[in-house]
Amino acid sequence: MSFWVYILRCSDGTYYTGHTDDLERRMGQHQAGEIPGYTHDRRPVELMFSETFPERIDALERERQIKDWSRKKKEALFGNDFAAVKRATSASRQSSRLRSTTARSERREESKANIENTIFKPVIVLVRPQLGENIGKAARAMLNFGLTELRLVTPRDGWPNPSAGPAAAGADTVLEQAQVYETLAQAVSDCPHVYATTVRKRGVTKPVVTPAQAAQETHDAQGRTAIVFGPERSGLETDDVALARKILTVPINPDFPSLNLAQAVILVAYEWSKHLPSAAKSSETLVSPPQEDILPPAPQKDLEGMIGQFEELLEESDYFFPPDRAPATRRTLRNILTKPGWNHLEIRTLRGVLSSLKVRSPREKRGK
Repeated sequence: MSFWVYILRCSDGTYYTGHTDDLERRMGQHQAGEIPGYTHDRRPVELMFSETFPERIDALERERQIKDWSRKKKEALFGNDFAAVKRATSASRQSSRLRSTTARSERREESKANIENTIFKPVIVLVRPQLGENIGKAARAMLNFGLTELRLVTPRDGWPNPSAGPAAAGADTVLEQAQVYETLAQAVSDCPHVYATTVRKRGVTKPVVTPAQAAQETHDAQGRTAIVFGPERSGLETDDVALARKILTVPINPDFPSLNLAQAVILVAYEWSKHLPSAAKSSETLVSPPQEDILPPAPQKDLEGMIGQFEELLEESDYFFPPDRAPATRRTLRNILTKPGWNHLEIRTLRGVLSSLKVRSPREKRGK
């Protein structure tokens, strides 16, 4: 399978950088306006550059590398003028501001977000988010656990936000499909189940649930569920909470009830994935790291051979002393060596260690 990094020139003369596993299909989506976001209102678009990679992680690294390049540097790339690219790189290092430093080396996670459509996945709603980086981090947290629908209510710095992409660390599909609303009421209008996340009393009386309880209710409910998060500094306002059916609160240290936006989103997303019904888990793309098969214990004769080698080596060093205690010492040694349930590879390794530690006689040492 191949992956492409591509750069489009939009109708307003700006450039858009993305990646995909099907360049022809993705171009058709951009041209048809099927992808909400930057290119939707800047059509028609023209493909200026594409580069192929065998692995998605390589394409993501390349996309991050060239996304924030200057216009001059990108246009030098279009013309294969690598000398000009190098000059522009040198100049940008001296004059341009550093790109976001929040997304670092932990970008090896490869997102798998195609959960079966029969499952009602909750919608994540961010109300008046302040920083593009936090929107990107929230998108990353969502996609880690299979949630893909993000709605934004009057983001402070507008949308799209160039700082969101690098912080998302590859969760571009969530950002590209994000929808923007003027009010919270509009954002949750199609969701009969709305949870407001807050740790403060807002002067409203509503049922309070934990993330685990909300996750179970989401799977049991009919229709869409929206989970609403407030601005980074102050959280949801009383009027925002009033729109919700229930309040979702994380049990937390009362002396320090502070979670950042991405942490709160990832807690909720994790609980939702953990409570997936068994039937859904069989087709779910969320997986734990693979475990190696545990080898069965070695045959008893292999274990006896190792114990005999231990005893032989210890006898040569007069370990079994005094003689009247030797039987009890041998039993203790046998109990120690039979507890772990060694497999044949472990026994072979231990016997090799014993052989290498065997003390040679003085005559053997002189003959060496």
